[in-house]
Amino acid sequence: MRVYILSRNKNLYSTDRLVQAAEQRGWEVRVIDYLKCTIEIMKGELIVNYLGKVLPTPDAIIPRIGASRTFYGAAMVRHFEMMEVFSTSGNLAITRSRDKLRSLQVLSRYGVDMPKTVFASNKSSAKDVIELSGGAPLVLKILEGTQGVGVVLVDSEKAAKSVLDAFYGMEVNLLVQEFIEEAGGADIRALVVGGEVVGAMKRQGAEGDFRSNLHQGGSATAYKLNRKEKKTALDAAKAMGLGVCGVDMIPSKRGPLVMEVNSSPGLEGIEKSTGIDIASKIMDYIEANAKPISDGEKIVKKRKIKKDNIGA
Repeated sequence: MRVYILSRNKNLYSTDRLVQAAEQRGWEVRVIDYLKCTIEIMKGELIVNYLGKVLPTPDAIIPRIGASRTFYGAAMVRHFEMMEVFSTSGNLAITRSRDKLRSLQVLSRYGVDMPKTVFASNKSSAKDVIELSGGAPLVLKILEGTQGVGVVLVDSEKAAKSVLDAFYGMEVNLLVQEFIEEAGGADIRALVVGGEVVGAMKRQGAEGDFRSNLHQGGSATAYKLNRKEKKTALDAAKAMGLGVCGVDMIPSKRGPLVMEVNSSPGLEGIEKSTGIDIASKIMDYIEANAKPISDGEKIVKKRKIKKDNIGA
């Protein structure tokens, strides 16, 4: 089995663990910086060049696409998919998950519960947005923010109006969400691989911080999902069409509410807090779904496009 991990940094914990898990199975594995890939597109042919050389066709890819490079990274994933290469997460699903507004729209359509969310243009009345969101306290999220950056809690309508006016004045796109006070600054991340929950952890925000992201100083412990939490995580992953993802849920009086579905979840926090070998679970998923290319075909420089895969 030949596997490429599309990652910009081979020294990252998640990338290194995936390399280890693949090597333990005797697979050929390479870390490919997708920004250094160049693609050639001709009639009926797709080619990937890497560092000036034609890249042999792999059996599977594992996208670890950074949020700031979503467009280029998703284009690379799409190119491999059209070459009949199995991807643990498809390009459309990656793109969908990176758009906070779009992902919430998709989840709503599939009946997945979430905090009430309001989106408006900078010409909208801040007062109307606050009322539609249920009033203060409120959580404001910049659409392009990641890892807890660009998330603000405002505890009064006056403060909310001031912050909204400021952001709208800078033409920043915002989501305004109800604040789930009973969560106490905690959330739950469930790791879903191939339609199964393979591990879960509870993350607690640092003292005085309502954000639970580990990058913001939060802590993590192993967590056992109840039946409703497990179903919510699986429904969210299915709705987004992601083979591998982290589903972030917040506990509330009305049950688990999905905050985000991460198409490139970090492995360090959940592996260390649960003791579960998540990287090997991902290899199991690849082994069960990838169709190995014959040795003769692996050395072919050009890969013919199959018409039934054009819509990948």
